[in-house]
Amino acid sequence: MWTKPSYALIVLFSCILSGSWGFLEHDSWISIDLHHSLSPSRPEHFSHRGNISIPSLNAGLSTMLQNELSESELEELKTLSQQNGFYRLKATVTYPNGNTQRFLTSSKACSLLAAQLNDVLWISLDAYGFVTGITAAQDPTPNGSGCSSEELAQIKEKRFRSDVIIRHAELAPVPDTGSFIQKYEREREARERGEVRDNRGFFAKYWMYIVPVVLLVFISGATNQDAAK
Repeated sequence: MWTKPSYALIVLFSCILSGSWGFLEHDSWISIDLHHSLSPSRPEHFSHRGNISIPSLNAGLSTMLQNELSESELEELKTLSQQNGFYRLKATVTYPNGNTQRFLTSSKACSLLAAQLNDVLWISLDAYGFVTGITAAQDPTPNGSGCSSEELAQIKEKRFRSDVIIRHAELAPVPDTGSFIQKYEREREARERGEVRDNRGFFAKYWMYIVPVVLLVFISGATNQDAAK
């Protein structure tokens, strides 16, 4: 049974040279289906956990619908925790053009139960708005809760409470090669038309010719002095 829609604020992290927010040049939407593996005896079996809808990657809002765990699913998760197993989450991303991507992330089942099914879903994007990674993580429990039989027996929570955070790719500095090439072409054309005058001094223009001659004279003089002795 679906729970009521929970609206999670998407925090946009970006670092651009100008210091502004990293908005995508062409805004888009994505949809993410979540499936998780709970059974320690059937690790290949994934059941539907919920869906994340992001109507605008630049707007910063998402709508998340998640299924509540059944009693049997909660017991499976507790058993997985007692075996020190991993809770695995499979995310399928759907783009506006119909293309899909799949990502698999995992965390300790004990950590998820100790956090009372509270987790954070990190969605990483490249500069073009394509998802490059999805990671599920839990905040560390301040009281150091473990997963002993007594502690697991006290856990009754069946509803996931998740925060969604989007991380935009950091843009590296790009050399302005276009302006440099245009400047070089203008200077070359001016030189060909004779519009550029060389205002350098005589030595600055012809030093590559003067220095070898001076060195040759100096070496010849030293040789003649040695021969005279």
